[in-house]
Amino acid sequence: MRTLEVRRLGVIPYAEALALQRALVEDRRAERVGDLLLLVEHPRVLTLGVRGDGGRGHVLASPDVLAAERVPVFESGRGGDVTYHGPGQIVGYPILDLHPDRLDVHRYVRDLEGVLIRVAADCGVAARREPGLTGVWVGQEKLAAIGVRISRWITSHGFALNVTTNLDDFQMIIPCGLTGRGVTSLERLGSAASRATVEQRIVAHFATVFDRELVSEQPKPAMGMRR
Repeated sequence: MRTLEVRRLGVIPYAEALALQRALVEDRRAERVGDLLLLVEHPRVLTLGVRGDGGRGHVLASPDVLAAERVPVFESGRGGDVTYHGPGQIVGYPILDLHPDRLDVHRYVRDLEGVLIRVAADCGVAARREPGLTGVWVGQEKLAAIGVRISRWITSHGFALNVTTNLDDFQMIIPCGLTGRGVTSLERLGSAASRATVEQRIVAHFATVFDRELVSEQPKPAMGMRR
């Protein structure tokens, strides 16, 4: 069984997370590190995908409003459309080598969805997949977004699960470019699960679904190191 190291990095600016992922993808390809799962939280930010115009046409807030609100916009390099990250969200970045037996992009995305559906169930929420779409859904509302990048079968980017996220911030965009759909959070759905509990369940289910043995986790940075 292959191993998985979990790094809980606390609050980290999006630009720093992008640079870190790029470095770790190269480290993973060169086998300087094993498979990793980074768990982070970002300050408020909009991120664009690589489909079409990346989702620029689905940003509803004007540049002046975004500047006043101090919400930057980044080209992420991942699949998908525009999305929002912010406080109260758990963002997961798996850095995995899918060789030799998981060389299937669709399976990888479905497995990420499966992890988060199990996590939601542990928190008392019945979530599901939506045929033809990515992410994890409750009714017509998205609980978790998924956008990945796979370069020569090394993964980066990943998922964003709304735990206690301020859902009003999603009004700055048409989330993932989907009109007529909403967003939700574990908190709005009545779950009182703490962030620490949700992270623990993510780690446990990720290891199970991806058949990885957990190795010692890197401790979360002390307060003030990344804030």
